[in-house]
Amino acid sequence: MNQMQKMTQSADQVGEMLKAKNLLLVTAESCTGGLIGAVCTDVEGSSSWFFGGVISYANEAKMQGLSVKAETLSVFGAVSEQTVKEMCAGALQLGGDLSVAVSGVAGPSGGSPEKPVGCVYIGWQLTGRPVKVTRYHFPGNRQAIREATVLAALQGIKEMLNNL
Repeated sequence: MNQMQKMTQSADQVGEMLKAKNLLLVTAESCTGGLIGAVCTDVEGSSSWFFGGVISYANEAKMQGLSVKAETLSVFGAVSEQTVKEMCAGALQLGGDLSVAVSGVAGPSGGSPEKPVGCVYIGWQLTGRPVKVTRYHFPGNRQAIREATVLAALQGIKEMLNNL
């Protein structure tokens, strides 16, 4: 099974779980550039569980589209736990019941000693609940990092839904 098939299979599982709990997913994506949303909408019937999403690649898009504070971006940077928390909250303001947000360094350039290429923060939040953020370091090229991010984001949704 190739990565695309794994992502689509995982999105299908997420969709079944969301439908069973009558919840809608909303996404806030930076380094994945909409790939989570694309994989979700590849699933037939996804309109019953996928609300939509924001691709907030630039800092201005994070501020305007997701209400991320300029101060958060200047103090912590776009690739940070704090920014991803605000992205999750901002996505939920748009609609939906569960948000997933991702921000990271997909490479091949742009990394630093503190945040090397492959460093990705993923956050998940259910309406009315605290946000959970995890830092990952994924190996590989840009495509591999983006695909690993999608799989981890979807896995985190499944884990969150299993605990409801």
